[in-house]
Amino acid sequence: MTPSPSAADAQFIRMTETPIPRLIGKLAVPTIVSMMITSIYNLADTFFVSKLGTSATGAVGVVFSLMAIIQAVGFMLGMGSGGYISRLLGQKQNDKANEVASSAFFTAAMLGIAITLLGTLFLDTLMRALGATETILPYAEEYAQVILLGAPFMCTSFVMNNDLRAEGQAVLAMLGIGFGGLLNMVLDPVFIFTFDMGIQGAAIATVLSQVVSFAILISHYIRGRSAVRIRLRWVSRQRAVYWEILRTGAPSFFRQGLASVASVMLNRAAGLYGDAAIAAMSVVGRVFMFILSALLGFGQGFQPVAGYNYGARRYDRLRQAYFFCLKVGVVGLFIMAAIGFLFAPDIMAIFRRDDPLVIAIGSRAFRLQCALLPFQALVVISNMLFQSIGQAKEATLLAVSRQGLFFLPLILLLPALFDSILGVQLAQPIADLLTALLTLPLVIRFWRKLSLLESQGKGN
Repeated sequence: MTPSPSAADAQFIRMTETPIPRLIGKLAVPTIVSMMITSIYNLADTFFVSKLGTSATGAVGVVFSLMAIIQAVGFMLGMGSGGYISRLLGQKQNDKANEVASSAFFTAAMLGIAITLLGTLFLDTLMRALGATETILPYAEEYAQVILLGAPFMCTSFVMNNDLRAEGQAVLAMLGIGFGGLLNMVLDPVFIFTFDMGIQGAAIATVLSQVVSFAILISHYIRGRSAVRIRLRWVSRQRAVYWEILRTGAPSFFRQGLASVASVMLNRAAGLYGDAAIAAMSVVGRVFMFILSALLGFGQGFQPVAGYNYGARRYDRLRQAYFFCLKVGVVGLFIMAAIGFLFAPDIMAIFRRDDPLVIAIGSRAFRLQCALLPFQALVVISNMLFQSIGQAKEATLLAVSRQGLFFLPLILLLPALFDSILGVQLAQPIADLLTALLTLPLVIRFWRKLSLLESQGKGN
C-alpha cells in the first residue's frame, strides 16, 4: 500500500517551510537522545566488563573493531538509502522511495547473515587479526561469538533507523534504538553478575537489546506509521538503485570500516605497552564516542533537512541549516572539551579505579583529544552535508581522511618516532586537526558553487 499523497505533501511542507532552528531542533533532539543512549550502553558494557579485570576490558576494545565492521555495513545501506529517500521525497517520488527502502533492508539482512556465518567459522583467526593478545584472546572469543549472532538484527536496524530519520520521523527512530539501549544497561549487570555469566553475559545483553530494537523499528513499518514502506515484492532489480544507495552510503562504509581498521592498529600499537595500554585506549575511545554522539545526533537531525531542501532547490534553507548546525556544534564541543580536559583522571577512574597505569595512560590521551575536539564540528557537519545531498566524492574523501588518510600512517609513524606510548596517544588528535584542515577548502568551494547556481537561477 502506497502512503497517502496528503501525508506525503504535509511532510514535504513541514520539511521545506518550517523555520530552520525549530525544524532541526525537533528532528535533532530525539536523534541526539537515541545516539547518546547507544553510546551510554556501549559505556555500560565497558564499565561492567571492567569489573572482571584489565584483560576483559581490553577484550571489549578488540571486539569493538568487529562491531565497527557490522556498523559499517548497516550504516552504508542505512545512510545510503536514507539520503536517497530524503531527496526522492523532496522531489515527491514516493513510490521510488518505497523501492529504495525495501532494497536496502533485505540487502542488509543478507549481508548480516553472511557476517554471522563467516565470523563464527573463522573466530580465532579474526580475534587475533583484530589485535587480541594471548591473555585477552579467551575473553574476546567468548564475547564475539555471541555478538556475531546479532549481526543481521544490527544491520537491518541501522537501515530502518536511518530511513525513518531521513523521512523526518526522528521520534519513531528514537523509540527503537533508545529502548534497546536502556534495556541493555539493565540486562548487563543481571547477566554478568546475577547469573554469573561474565563477559558472555554482557554480549547476550547486547544482542537481546538489539533484537528488541529491531522488533520496535520493524513494527513502525508493519503498522504503517512511516511515510515509506518495506515489502519484499518492492525489492528492486535495477542496478542503478543499488549503485545510488552504495554511492551515497560509501562515505559511511569507509568511515565505519576504517574505524575498525584504525581500532585494530591502535590495539596493536598499544599492545606493545601491555594490556593496561589497550584497556586505557579502549576506554578513551568509548568515552569519546559518547561525547561525539551528541554532535552526530545533531548532525543527523540536519541531514533530512539538507536532503529535502536540496531536492526542492531551497538552497537558502540549506545554507541556513548548515551554518546553524556548525555554530551550535562548535560551542557544544568546546564546552564538553573543557569539562573533559579538567576531569580526565576522574573519568578514567570510573572504569579502572584500581589500575593506576590505565588511569595515567588514558588521562593523557583523553586530554590530548579534548584539545582538538571542537574541530570535529566542522568535519562532521560538512561530511553529513555532502552525503545527504549526494556529493559522494567529497563525502567519501572526508570519511576516509580521519581514520584512513591521516590516522593509519600516524599510528605507524609516531610510536616509532617517540619510542613511547606518547606516539600512540598523539595519533588521533593530530589526525583530527589534519582532517579539519582538509575539510575547510572543500566547504568553501561548495558554497561558492551553490551561490553561482543561485545567481544563475535568479537570472533565468
